[in-house]
Amino acid sequence: MRVNRSLLSVAGMTALLLTAISPSSATSREGAQYLGDPDYGVCRGTDPRCYHDWGNFDPAKGLRLLVYSRTAGFRHPHLGAPLGPGMNPPLKDDNVAIKAVLELGKENGFAVDYTEDVTQLATAGKLLSYNAVMFLSSTRDALDDAAQTSLRQYVRAGGGFIGVHNAFGTEYNWPWYEGLLGNANFYDHGPNQPGTVVTVNRRDASTQGLPPRWAFTDEWYNLIPYPTRVRVLAEVDEGTLPNGVRGSLGHPGHGDHHPVSWCQYYDGGKAWLTTLGHDVKSWTDEPLEGDQYFIRHLLGGIKSVLGAAPFCR
Repeated sequence: MRVNRSLLSVAGMTALLLTAISPSSATSREGAQYLGDPDYGVCRGTDPRCYHDWGNFDPAKGLRLLVYSRTAGFRHPHLGAPLGPGMNPPLKDDNVAIKAVLELGKENGFAVDYTEDVTQLATAGKLLSYNAVMFLSSTRDALDDAAQTSLRQYVRAGGGFIGVHNAFGTEYNWPWYEGLLGNANFYDHGPNQPGTVVTVNRRDASTQGLPPRWAFTDEWYNLIPYPTRVRVLAEVDEGTLPNGVRGSLGHPGHGDHHPVSWCQYYDGGKAWLTTLGHDVKSWTDEPLEGDQYFIRHLLGGIKSVLGAAPFCR
């Protein structure tokens, strides 16, 4: 729900901010003025007091990731053919991104389920069996009302969210989801082209071991709105893009600070987000400069949201 600040009294705003904080923490209430967000009506930012540590997720019991890639519009080639109904339907050779995440799970000790069936997201109780949910290049209105409610309750219960590439082109008309993305949405992009990623924060689990600058090829999303109150992890150096950053709808780019990955706490949960991952070669063994750094970056983000590594440092 987007809040009209002009209609809120001082007392009403204070109440809103306080209810956004976990009731289990007295210190959280003292920090409410900083932590509350009048645009989205939730607690969000880089302060872990926004997290609801209610004991719903114990890494010692095993780590589980659910990948959701339903498309209701353009379908990225790295997703391949649409999947059948239910959980874990048979994959085809061109479902390369999902196969890559499955392989990461096998190699790194976490279980992966995948689906494009919205009914599999219909209850928060079912989602609570997963330490994190990944939206992998989902498109447009990928959720119905029941799944929207379920995702929101899951996150509020301390659930983890990972948004990859066209997760930013999903659920445009749902303000809560826009906030989950860090106050960001996909607007447009220039041509798929090589560029240089700048590792901004090298303390995070998703950036440890990455070089300060690394070559990669992507669409380099332009964003409206632009992420705020998040921890930016990586940016693209717009000056390295041979075809420029201007998007198909005229967006001029973001200048010196064009984020491509970031993290935040949001409404009780955790969210790790990246606009990267467009090129099919990013997900396969076919050579693409920098793809090993992209996969390392993604894996670190997954681990941090699952609870296998520190989150958003």
